[in-house]
Amino acid sequence: MTAPPKAQLLRVLGVGFGIAVSLGNSIGAGIMRTPAGIAAHLPNAWLILLAWIVGAAYSLVGAWSLSEVGAMVPSAGAYYAIARRAYGDYMSFVVGWTDWISLCGAMAFISLLAGEYIGDLVPSLNHHTNATAALIVVALGLLQWRGIRWGSGFQDVTSAITACVFVVLVVVAFVHPHSHSSSLAPTSVIPTGIALFAAWVVVLQSVIGTYDGWYSAIYFGDEIVNPAVELPRSLIRGVLLLAAIYVLVNAALLYSLDITQLAHENLPLTSLGQILAGERGMVAVRWLMVLTLVSATNATVLCATRVLYAMSRDGWGPAQISFVNRGGTPAISLFFSMLAGIVFLLSGSFDRALAITAFFFVSKYLLSYLAVFVLRRRKPDAARPYRAFGYPLTTALAVLGSTLFLAGVAAVDTRNTLYGCVVLLASYPIYRLARKNVSPVPAS
Repeated sequence: MTAPPKAQLLRVLGVGFGIAVSLGNSIGAGIMRTPAGIAAHLPNAWLILLAWIVGAAYSLVGAWSLSEVGAMVPSAGAYYAIARRAYGDYMSFVVGWTDWISLCGAMAFISLLAGEYIGDLVPSLNHHTNATAALIVVALGLLQWRGIRWGSGFQDVTSAITACVFVVLVVVAFVHPHSHSSSLAPTSVIPTGIALFAAWVVVLQSVIGTYDGWYSAIYFGDEIVNPAVELPRSLIRGVLLLAAIYVLVNAALLYSLDITQLAHENLPLTSLGQILAGERGMVAVRWLMVLTLVSATNATVLCATRVLYAMSRDGWGPAQISFVNRGGTPAISLFFSMLAGIVFLLSGSFDRALAITAFFFVSKYLLSYLAVFVLRRRKPDAARPYRAFGYPLTTALAVLGSTLFLAGVAAVDTRNTLYGCVVLLASYPIYRLARKNVSPVPAS
């Protein structure tokens, strides 16, 4: 077995970056589009706000549980590293590779959306969406290649601007005079019985999907200065800040737009911008969308690079892939992650990749929360810098919510879930071939 490179990741990141990368990887196309779909399924303002609060509660109990295993196993591999400690090599192999593939697919999808919005704002680029998206990925890759301080600094700035603009948008929406009666009044007709239950299932899946990304800080366990303290703080504070933004943004939309109008808006926030500041407001919101998508692309590239680095460091592939440059960037892992994202982008196959790996994407939630129970039983004396608040009740709630969410994904997209199971079965021979160079799982 070839000795791994001596260069290491740099421990230079703190809570500020942990929150920034979580916000950056969460706030994107979801919050721009989801409110309209939710209003169409659940036409009652108070129930809509309740759905966002439930999504925040689910994310928070998840953050409490993930903080325990994340601080216990701080690693660039994130879910891969947690699965390896709790379940062994095969499960972690599947989690790691599917996580990396889904992140590369997400990179392509998000950058393509950014390219589309840029084309709407700059007509000369309207027919060059794929090229614009590829250029975004390459530009961010070159920035990150210079070092973690560059990549993290860009993430800090873009996430801070995004959060501040959303706050300003909410404040202006509530102080701006509006002519119609408040749609917060509980007068809308809502479905009942089975129809209401079905609407809630669809709405909660959309809400939880929009919150997705709050956990991104765990991909940087090898680079956070004091992960035992700062990783839990990043996860929990990130969820609370994200929840505040989402609930307030939806309250502002419901306050400023009639709920029927909201349900028929493709991009409700651009309509809100137009109401508040006319054509300039609409354009400003569209540029905000571009900024949030570029920020999300940067966060996705950062996370994907760390997964591939961690797996190659453990022996899943050539040791050279775990090379770290002087700036603290896993440069070869960055190159292959960018390359995979661009291949997905140019081939147009990212939709299929994301759909097939959605089963695994949701499963990593469930496995990480179950890992709290598994490691408490198998390694009761292991160091736990943070213990899940409210354990075992909160962790059980996170497991239950994830199980229901996984069942919902399987029911809504049965075909791609079956494809995912086929991928799982087909991965075993590959695992057996790759396993010979893998280092032993740490004993503690």
